[in-house]
Amino acid sequence: MSDAEITPIVPREGWHVMHLFYHVDHAQWSLYGDDEKRQAKTRLTELVQEIRATPDTHLLVFSVTTPKADLGFMLLGPDLQMLNAFEKQISLSLGPEILSPAYSYLSQTEGSEYTTTREQYSAETLIGEKGMTEGSAEFEAALVEFDERMAHYLKHRLYPVLPGWPVICFYPMSKRRSGEDNWYSLSYEERRKLMAGHARVGRKYSGKILQLITGSTGLDEFEWGVTLLAKDTFDIKAIVYEMRFDEVSARYAEFGDFYIGLQLPLDVLFRRICL
Repeated sequence: MSDAEITPIVPREGWHVMHLFYHVDHAQWSLYGDDEKRQAKTRLTELVQEIRATPDTHLLVFSVTTPKADLGFMLLGPDLQMLNAFEKQISLSLGPEILSPAYSYLSQTEGSEYTTTREQYSAETLIGEKGMTEGSAEFEAALVEFDERMAHYLKHRLYPVLPGWPVICFYPMSKRRSGEDNWYSLSYEERRKLMAGHARVGRKYSGKILQLITGSTGLDEFEWGVTLLAKDTFDIKAIVYEMRFDEVSARYAEFGDFYIGLQLPLDVLFRRICL
């Protein structure tokens, strides 16, 4: 059976997301001659170009800033079969013994179950807070504006186009299920109220932080992957610190390791990781 005959694995909504982190074996790399090194870097460069030219497929490439890893990739696209093939090619692109996995994470883009619905916005905001009359021209215009804003928001959550901002932060997280601090024992309304407060903190960093939350329940060891893009590490530190005081994080969040990377052009990246 050829690759073309393999059935694509495409979710009903959203895209698959892979975060891939590698160590570079510089001892093996030093055994390459100059021509072999040029050919290896050309292979990876051409693979990056191929992936980025694939419809609905996005690839971020970055230098990891600590010895947790050397090189990182964030790969997004609809078909898990195709992403899996690209992932295998990436791992061998510089040669069979040069890149070794340091960490990886699989998740999917998703909407939020706590996103305000049209009905909630009508009752709670337009009528309850702003005192509008249902059916009035002002009320209907506000609903149209809400529908457009939410359609844009959902499209970004499910099918994101991520900017080339230099700083990328990734960490996995889950909601705690321990004693009285069991997120899943709370009612939907309690969880929705808590998440609304959490979201207000995040909105303060609009224009400074682009945040993508991807779901990984049943796909990897935590329940979500969090990707933050920024122009300044100060903003990464600030938003994570401030959110730690929010009850959603203070009582109910469990975090994995944090990975910080720097998006760079490939020629600069090769020099940065000493290839």
